[in-house]
Amino acid sequence: MWRPWPGTGAMTPQAGPMSQRNDALRAARLRVGWRTMDQAAKRLSEHGRRLLQDRHFDVSPRTWRRWEGERPGWPPEETAIVLHDALGRWPEDLGFTAPAGWIRPEARQGEDVNRRQFVSVTAAALVPGPMSSQHVDPALIDYFEQQLEGHYRADMYLGPHDLIGTVSAQYQLIDKLIRSAKGEVRRGLLRAGAAYAALVGWLYQDAGDLGAAAFWRGVTQEIAVRSRDAHLIGYSLVNQAHVRTDLSDGYGVIDLCEAALDLSDGLLPKIRVMALQQQAHGASLTGDRAAVDQLIDTAGSLLPRVDDDLPWGNACRRTPAYLEVQRATCYGRLGLGREADALWAQVLDVVPTTARRDRGVYLARHATSAATAQEPDHAVEIAREAVAIAIETRSARMMRELRTLERAMRPWHDAPVGRDLTEILAPVGKGS
Repeated sequence: MWRPWPGTGAMTPQAGPMSQRNDALRAARLRVGWRTMDQAAKRLSEHGRRLLQDRHFDVSPRTWRRWEGERPGWPPEETAIVLHDALGRWPEDLGFTAPAGWIRPEARQGEDVNRRQFVSVTAAALVPGPMSSQHVDPALIDYFEQQLEGHYRADMYLGPHDLIGTVSAQYQLIDKLIRSAKGEVRRGLLRAGAAYAALVGWLYQDAGDLGAAAFWRGVTQEIAVRSRDAHLIGYSLVNQAHVRTDLSDGYGVIDLCEAALDLSDGLLPKIRVMALQQQAHGASLTGDRAAVDQLIDTAGSLLPRVDDDLPWGNACRRTPAYLEVQRATCYGRLGLGREADALWAQVLDVVPTTARRDRGVYLARHATSAATAQEPDHAVEIAREAVAIAIETRSARMMRELRTLERAMRPWHDAPVGRDLTEILAPVGKGS
């Protein structure tokens, strides 16, 4: 509303509506030198990309203007974290109205992993000794190797949470037997122990606990070195590189994969395939599309030669369209939406519905690629099945992919298709 300025007839705004605006947020941005709302949106977007290591993070000027209005809504949790880091205050102190059940991340006992459901991260690997000596039958090596294949299959069906305790306990038993075993039996148990430690590391990684994953990847490397098995040492380095991929450390990934490939000219084709495809992920993190294609093509030429009977590291044989999964993932990371979308459509045609966790991850990546290719309706359609699997498996990796999808769909946030996505994602917790 406008009223005449006394004595002049000029019009000036009523003070009333201004008092309903979000003055707390305005004051906070002015304190850090963001003079306009457009500048604030730009600076917060830049800050978020650095903080989250996510080049897709974006807050539009329109969103910021809404935040400074009388109904600012509530930002996604990752945006709340960026606001806090940039302005020093949580959203409820910046004029936003907190939803029911909101708990500041700093006050939570845990974020991605509910640690009360797991044994201590280090307990199974750091059992003090010496222990009483016992006879170790060589048949135990075959027993543990056969069990390993069953664990791999169960991981595909169940996800990480129901397996961490079981596999950790078996690693602890192997470690106990290694302390009594001698000669070739001891070497065989060391090889089995490295494979079990690698699986525990993967389960923690899939559960979203990268600190625990890095610890167990280190255990894997120690046991592999003790076994004197060059193939296992190479495998352990690729496992370390996988963690660096999740940390978005492209050059770290490349360093570790190159080290694995340099170990021996006689390195098994399986290890070379694993190292080359993981190095492609490192190349995608550094923006090198040509290297991605060259590395995956080289791995493809080696794939028919993978014929060993080792019980570990067999994803390249067990996973349908294994290398195209890696290529599609790399293309998505590079922002090549249409290329990735076409590849995911082919991959998902051959992935069995029984591989629930992997299928869910691929669907979420496919949906993100569709959004990047400017096909939001297609993205939302794909997301429905991914969310159903995410609820079932509780895979943190899948939740992370769904957060990436949510960011890719931000241009349609206020459109009907964007509201549909918000409704679909609600059961897995928006921004969680």
